[in-house]
Amino acid sequence: MFKIKNQLSKLYTSSVLGNLSLTGAWVAILAVRGYSLVEIGIAETVFHITSLMFEIPSGVFADVFGRKKMLVVSTIMAMISDVVMILSANLFMVCVSIAFRALSYNFASGSGDALAYDSLKLAGMEEKFEKYESNQLVIYRLCSGISTLCAGFALAIGYKTAYGTGVVTGVIQVLILMSLREVYAEEHAKSKGDKIGRKLKECFRESFAYLKELRKAIGLMFCNSLVGAVDILLLFFLQAKLPEKGMSQWWLGLALLFMEMGGIVGSRLILRLPEIRYRWIFGISSLLVFFGVLAEHSPMCWVMALGGFIAAIGDDALQVRTNALLQDMFPSKQRATLTSVESFCFSVIMIVLSPLAGIVFTYW
Repeated sequence: MFKIKNQLSKLYTSSVLGNLSLTGAWVAILAVRGYSLVEIGIAETVFHITSLMFEIPSGVFADVFGRKKMLVVSTIMAMISDVVMILSANLFMVCVSIAFRALSYNFASGSGDALAYDSLKLAGMEEKFEKYESNQLVIYRLCSGISTLCAGFALAIGYKTAYGTGVVTGVIQVLILMSLREVYAEEHAKSKGDKIGRKLKECFRESFAYLKELRKAIGLMFCNSLVGAVDILLLFFLQAKLPEKGMSQWWLGLALLFMEMGGIVGSRLILRLPEIRYRWIFGISSLLVFFGVLAEHSPMCWVMALGGFIAAIGDDALQVRTNALLQDMFPSKQRATLTSVESFCFSVIMIVLSPLAGIVFTYW
């Protein structure tokens, strides 16, 4: 008998291990190491160029070879990223580390949601996916907040030791992921004998044929990615801007934790508003993020932090509702691929906005 609670618990535990680290405030760590905001913006651009290249192929690999396997690959990529960052001595090596981090997110982005949704579907509980997505965002925000709270500690012990802890947790995460049940592999066992090239080609063709027919899905992806990109960039650069305004390293961690808590509020609040129309959610979320951008230019640290908190509310509320709507639309056979297309849209937007944000947040 399929134990859905056990399956979801392992996915939640993996998310905790993957998001909880001493290096969550990586922008602040790079800034302390002497890298400028423009150089950090370049590293962020490398992240999204890598994502742009590998996001959709990673989703196809998950649909063809299995979501569980790609989650394991994702964790291995994260461990490689940590090792390269430990050895880094210049911007090039930092960018290599960031590229491996991007690959880690690529292989996890479509795989995790696809495995969770199909697991819930197998148990006849797919209507619970919005709650699952909300729980995952709570884990992400809480762990990210705790990680950034450790910013001062990470700087105190040194970035090499801090990144070394990520390698250790990565080993534990791999062991947990290996015990997951591969729902997709069982559903498509009949195609096991097909040639790999044929499988990959078919997955690409069917996925994009679906998107061509259902343009509404593309619209949802673009709206969600645009709002999310602005919020993510805002929180990234506040890691460096708050110390410039006089905030100490220890208070910085508390401020970043406070901002991440906004996401928890947003992801929980949206569950209480099941009937509100999507266009209203998008409009309100956009206004909240825009307020956060305006607050970033305040001379007062607490106003800047409050802006980040409010922006995170809008971002995660929109994220939960968008992902739930999209998963209900996606066919199971291409679920990971189509989920990766959303991340692809996000990367395209971030490639354009990242260097611009570095300039704007530096000189404006």
